[in-house]
Amino acid sequence: MGKDALLSASVTSREPSSPCVAREILDRVGDKWSVEVLYRLGHGVRRFSELRRDVDGISQRMLTATLRGLERDGIVRRTVHPVVPPRVDYELTPLGETLRDVITAMVEWAGDHTADIDAARAAYDRALTGDDG
Repeated sequence: MGKDALLSASVTSREPSSPCVAREILDRVGDKWSVEVLYRLGHGVRRFSELRRDVDGISQRMLTATLRGLERDGIVRRTVHPVVPPRVDYELTPLGETLRDVITAMVEWAGDHTADIDAARAAYDRALTGDDG
């Protein structure tokens, strides 16, 4: 494949409606911790320590990495206040605000259908093991 064909293939795969672009974005906002962080930030400005407390099980290092990734993508804004001790706030950007309803709907859907999913998983596992019981 020539250089021009490679460039064309690369540009085509980066079109806004491309499944690759959608997958890349969904990988960011749909990962284990981002959904939790975005859900919390959807309720207003939070300090790092508040997010750490509210997002059960997340380490300081993982919260930092998650926030940096979301900030890099323009979804979260980080504001450092020049006070002692330092205060850092996180909030959704206007772009991040456009995700708020989507994230809330996903969280509510999961809550509404947890029993259905648990039942489907149990039935699937029983079918795999041949256990009717």
